Amino acid sequence: MDWTAQAGQLGAAFATGLMIGLERGWKLREAEDGSRVAGIRTFSLFALVAGIAGLLAQAGQNIVAGVIVAGTAAIAAIGYSRSISDSGKPDATSAVAAMTTLALGFLAGLGEPAIAVAGGALVTALLALRTEVHRWVRLLDEADIKALARYAVIALAVFPFLPEGRFGPYDAWEPRTLWLVVIIVTGFSFVGYAANRMFGARRGTIATAVIGGAYSSTAVTHSFAQRIGAGAGAGGGAENAGIALASAVMYLRVIILVAILATSLLPYFVGIVAPALVVGFGVAYWLYRKAPSSTGPAPPGNPIAMLPALTFVTFVAVAAVAARWAETRFGEEGIAVLLLLMGSMDVDAAIVTAGGLEPGTISPDLAALAIAGTILANMCVKLGVTIVYGKRGARPAALALAASMVALAASLLVGYLDL
Repeated sequence: MDWTAQAGQLGAAFATGLMIGLERGWKLREAEDGSRVAGIRTFSLFALVAGIAGLLAQAGQNIVAGVIVAGTAAIAAIGYSRSISDSGKPDATSAVAAMTTLALGFLAGLGEPAIAVAGGALVTALLALRTEVHRWVRLLDEADIKALARYAVIALAVFPFLPEGRFGPYDAWEPRTLWLVVIIVTGFSFVGYAANRMFGARRGTIATAVIGGAYSSTAVTHSFAQRIGAGAGAGGGAENAGIALASAVMYLRVIILVAILATSLLPYFVGIVAPALVVGFGVAYWLYRKAPSSTGPAPPGNPIAMLPALTFVTFVAVAAVAARWAETRFGEEGIAVLLLLMGSMDVDAAIVTAGGLEPGTISPDLAALAIAGTILANMCVKLGVTIVYGKRGARPAALALAASMVALAASLLVGYLDL
């Protein structure tokens, strides 16, 4: 191996120990001399020794490397055990941090310096944010732990074991892509739920619109429109701005989904929806500046539930088969119509279906037009909800949605004429 690569690996190991040791040394800065087991120098040396052991292991000296790592770990364990017996205060965190430093240094020596340095940065951040982490844990309740556990199962316990490749009728099903949709959609929900817990249930209509709009702008529209219609919003309250803002956030959410799941459509799609996005945020800001202070309803409760996620996957899977059938029977025009009809019920499903099609099945500009058309159909639904439930008091919100729809419809018309 080139000596420069070896030097880089040792440098990464040393930097890892330096980061962790700096935090540990600062934490124990007021301790009496001789009472600290390890600080910035010792942690740096731990990682450097482990990095040397990793280089030896790469050279085939596995026994020597194992003896070095085991001996260093034993020294650290003896030192921390004596410190605990002398002070009577357990300090498992520093002991585990020392072992983690050894492991990361060894990993750098084995040829993975980037992972080692990244791991060191994460460990340092976790140790430095001790107060904030403990404060956050105290705010959690049983429902929060269950929500986190559900999302961990969805994102970490299922996805890595799904097979790659296409399966099913017309080879329409790609398990990893289907489950990635569940991870993304439930991820939006989880972020909204966590933010709701962090900010409090009724900390403001605008916070509710941003959080709720990230995963269900229709639900936020319904909630605010009902509130306006019942007179709770006094007609000119911030609920009108919240309805407009939730839909503007929805545009951003869909752009992110397209960027992840249907990347080839992104330039065309952004060009179509950008005017509506600007109009949506502009009108929402104008309504907010006009509105008095208002506390809004809380976003929906814990949204991490397996049944809705599995139902969504089933819908997307059926839509994928239908898209392949439409492509076989009618060509790309049939797919465009199918995406439009599908998106009127669920925009996310249309995006996933478009992203799962083989390259060349449908032109990116036509697919982008179809998905943008689904947004227009969805906006029509929200406009109807606003008018029916909000009545005259929701007129500003209805006009805001209509302005955004006009901008989107104009972009769709221009895009269609350019086909």
